[in-house]
Amino acid sequence: MATSQGRKPFFGLTGNWLTFWITVACATDMTLFGYDQAVFSGVVVTQNFLELHDLVGPSRTAVLSTVTAIYDVGCFFGAIIAFSIGERLGRRNMVLIGTTIMAVGAILQAASYGLAMMFVGRIVAGLGNGINTATAPVWQTETAKANWRGKLVIIEMMMNIAGFTLCNWINYALSFHGGSLAWRFPLAFQFVFIFILYLTVPWLPESPRWLIAQDRHPEAVQILAALEDKPVDDAYVVTQLREIDESVRYEKEHAIRWRDLLQLKITGDTHTVRRLLLGAGTQFMQQFEGINIMSYYLPTVLINSVGLSNEFARLLTAINATTYLIFSCGSVPFVERWGRRPLMLLSTFGQGFCFLIITILLRFSGPEGTGATIATASVAFFFLYYVSFGIGMLGVPWLYPTEINSLPMRTKGAAVATATNWITNFVIVEITPIGIQSLGWRFWIVWTVFNAAFLPVIYFFYPETANRSLEDLDLYYRTNPSLIVTKDPDAICAKRPSKFVDHEDREIQETEKGVGVETVERMGSKSASQ
Repeated sequence: MATSQGRKPFFGLTGNWLTFWITVACATDMTLFGYDQAVFSGVVVTQNFLELHDLVGPSRTAVLSTVTAIYDVGCFFGAIIAFSIGERLGRRNMVLIGTTIMAVGAILQAASYGLAMMFVGRIVAGLGNGINTATAPVWQTETAKANWRGKLVIIEMMMNIAGFTLCNWINYALSFHGGSLAWRFPLAFQFVFIFILYLTVPWLPESPRWLIAQDRHPEAVQILAALEDKPVDDAYVVTQLREIDESVRYEKEHAIRWRDLLQLKITGDTHTVRRLLLGAGTQFMQQFEGINIMSYYLPTVLINSVGLSNEFARLLTAINATTYLIFSCGSVPFVERWGRRPLMLLSTFGQGFCFLIITILLRFSGPEGTGATIATASVAFFFLYYVSFGIGMLGVPWLYPTEINSLPMRTKGAAVATATNWITNFVIVEITPIGIQSLGWRFWIVWTVFNAAFLPVIYFFYPETANRSLEDLDLYYRTNPSLIVTKDPDAICAKRPSKFVDHEDREIQETEKGVGVETVERMGSKSASQ
């Protein structure tokens, strides 16, 4: 691990400081993701942009929807790229590749002088973001301690909202300037985050779990020791190494081929398909609970559905983003204390309630007088919707797929979940302007129904992952658990079940008797021989 000049790796950082800098890199990646979600909401209501790209008028609504949504198609294929080659190249390399592709996309968008160039820029930027968002949460999850894993991923999603908030305030400030600067500068500002990623990612450690899966045990144990700030022969470090190695071997022996997955041949005892669907399902639910109606089009919604002015709509969007950021912080202490399930249930219920009230208020609104006042009252529930989303469905769908999937499936599972997010995101972003224009207040009924339908799905089918090690979840699925998780109290409690604690204690006791040193030496010899 030391360089040829004898310098310590990672600039000598270990333990919490090393985890902190991994979090900085992953959080910057998610900040860029949040910024990108917001940037086009201001662009599509800027007159200079619309005129330059021939997007003015109701007849061009479908084209405007597509140029906005095509970014999500790029993200979808980026996630597929991460899914197909990510396990070969590793977490760090994939983030660097994704960041480079995003840089090219940012240049094309900021310099655009025609619709074709903007289309290409949106797709290229999406490819890079799809790669990064499929990879960074996995990297964070696989390098974090179990009791910090949920908090760190939720903090990353808070930074996602910080990027979203920053972009909305930039959009509002530049609305007073007008001209091409009002949309070119926000698109170019992405390079601030890109530079931070280039400065941090190259020197940070690779995932030790990925290294073990690649039979690179000596590197893995050095990184595990650095992350724990312990010697390489410490009983806890060696126990982790052995459990991860055993989990990898077990999963490889019982793995299901992708061909079998596509043919829905659900065989074996690791429940690969079930875990894959649960992870992807969180992202599907997140999108069809309506968040990206707001993220991409809130100014448009406030202008066209509520009847506010362009300037006031931008101001409210920026204020709302700030409120969103503040309340999303509230989920950090609860993601481990309450667990993933309660936060998803609470969040989904709140969103459904908000959409119900928005539907009723817009139904009885009109262009003047009391009707206009009723429509304006719906603004409070757009704000409350973001508060509800920030409590749970903001972060848990990005965290859950990285936890629920086994190690050999973790990159693929996260990539499939991210691809699900982006393809459903595309559907939402594509249909929203057309739906608002064609259906009016009835458009909001759809999202009320979706939120209500997802509540029993979460309650009956999603096991708790809080306060479990990644290997605990592998052990859980080897017991062939019931599809209905409420039948097993251990499957739905936020506290770590005692059976997993007892298992880990026994492993550490065996290691302390001397088994661990032999394990490290055996693994090192094994890797060297290969």
